[in-house]
Amino acid sequence: MSAGPARGAPPATPVPILHRAEGAAVAGAAVVLLVLTGFAWWWLFALFLLFDLSMLGYAVDHRVGAIVYNLGHTYVAPFVLLAGYGLAHALDATGWSVLALVAACWFFHIGVDRALGFGPRPLH
Repeated sequence: MSAGPARGAPPATPVPILHRAEGAAVAGAAVVLLVLTGFAWWWLFALFLLFDLSMLGYAVDHRVGAIVYNLGHTYVAPFVLLAGYGLAHALDATGWSVLALVAACWFFHIGVDRALGFGPRPLH
């Protein structure tokens, strides 16, 4: 009889001090991005937990949880949003500043997580 997937706290991977400093720098740059694009600072906190919805993958099992969490906590997606905002801005398109807002909040979330020592999850 199989016990099934183990449930419990997601496994953690230690984050080196250099990556913590990098996370703090990214979080600081996200604040600057947010202010330069004309948004209020409180958006960073209003949307902060939104990106932790990626932890819902752990309801399936640890492997799925780690994959979904890691996808939600990589800098690739916010960079894509920021590039989209930059392209729209270069083309003088209006109404795309929400991309910068979400990118800044996402960068801030990942940066704060890394600065606090939360890193990518192992896939076991």
